[in-house]
Amino acid sequence: MQNITILGATGSIGVSTLDVMGRHPDEYSVYALTGNTQIEKLAKQCAQHGAQFAVVGDHLTAVRLEGLLRSLGCATEVLFGRDGLAEVASADAVDTVMAAIVGAAGLLPTLAAVKAGKKILLANKESLVMAGGLFMEAVRTSGSVLLPIDSEHNAIFQCLPHDYHLTNGVKQADAAGITKLLLSASGGPFRGWSREQMMTVTPDQACAHPNWSMGRKISVDSATLMNKGLELIEACWLFDVGAEKIEVVIHPQSIVHSAVQYSDGSVLAQMGNPDMRTPIAHALAWPKRIDAGVAYLDLFEIGQLNFEKPDLKAFPCLQLAYDAAATGGSAPTFLNAANEVAVQAYLDERIAFGQISQIVDETLTRLSFTEPESLDAVQGFDSEARSFSAAYITEIES
Repeated sequence: MQNITILGATGSIGVSTLDVMGRHPDEYSVYALTGNTQIEKLAKQCAQHGAQFAVVGDHLTAVRLEGLLRSLGCATEVLFGRDGLAEVASADAVDTVMAAIVGAAGLLPTLAAVKAGKKILLANKESLVMAGGLFMEAVRTSGSVLLPIDSEHNAIFQCLPHDYHLTNGVKQADAAGITKLLLSASGGPFRGWSREQMMTVTPDQACAHPNWSMGRKISVDSATLMNKGLELIEACWLFDVGAEKIEVVIHPQSIVHSAVQYSDGSVLAQMGNPDMRTPIAHALAWPKRIDAGVAYLDLFEIGQLNFEKPDLKAFPCLQLAYDAAATGGSAPTFLNAANEVAVQAYLDERIAFGQISQIVDETLTRLSFTEPESLDAVQGFDSEARSFSAAYITEIES
């Protein structure tokens, strides 16, 4: 029986994780669930799955959640804030942590779980984008098991040699005969559009992903291809390769989730229906396989698969991510922070869709890059980029 904490239980990844766990009640139990704004949903999840703890952002929300839980006859204990998140991520009773809090907010609790030596199911790509070197060093030091949940990184992991480790800090790709990682991308709702066509698209249009059901922030990232850029940086850290060894491939059907190219000409790809329960089930049970509740792939129904090169002029966020990965140091932290601020401004209808990349580009151009030597330094870089990009947005508005 694995005792599991889900950081970000009310989001799409958290909901899918609970669904998979619910199919195997003799193997998985809920220790803690965390949420931010969807308090009614979190209360129902705690009652349904028997969570011992729930964590929310602040004291007032905690009081509200406690009232909801009592009305449901649920005895879940409520914690709040960063300390509460760290506590349920690192508790002795916890075996596995699903790290699914979106954005920079997921870094600290995920690191707390890593330092406690937990099995980490990593769905929070920003942890590696912001603090990849520090994060991977913590994994090596603690002996934590790190398993990727993003469908693309999970696919690559499944296509690697069985003895390819994610934590030993040794360049293994060359020794394993790996020449390229092929990172697939659906292309989002605006695939084939010009940059001019996308300038005035609404948040609802940007959030209407053709294949996946996701939160609004990550949906906008998918529409700009910044999500693929963040995944590219994450892949560099996970698989210990340079950005030059990663090629983004637009694949609109989202059936081939990613692939690995080898020196003998082989290309190993992982395929499946676009359902996040597949990588979640793979990581939960690894190295075993369990039922995920996902329909089997019908190749006859699909008929054909298409692949295209990304248009970096129409989707400059992807090029900015390639550049940040190549620069290293604080550049990925600046990229992520500026993007989070810009996307929120777009969702608040303060800026146009096409201005998201403009804000990120200006932030990367104006700030000086430095190698982060501590978590405090990373958080300082994050704050610096947020302050600059917020001020730049105000300047654009005026």
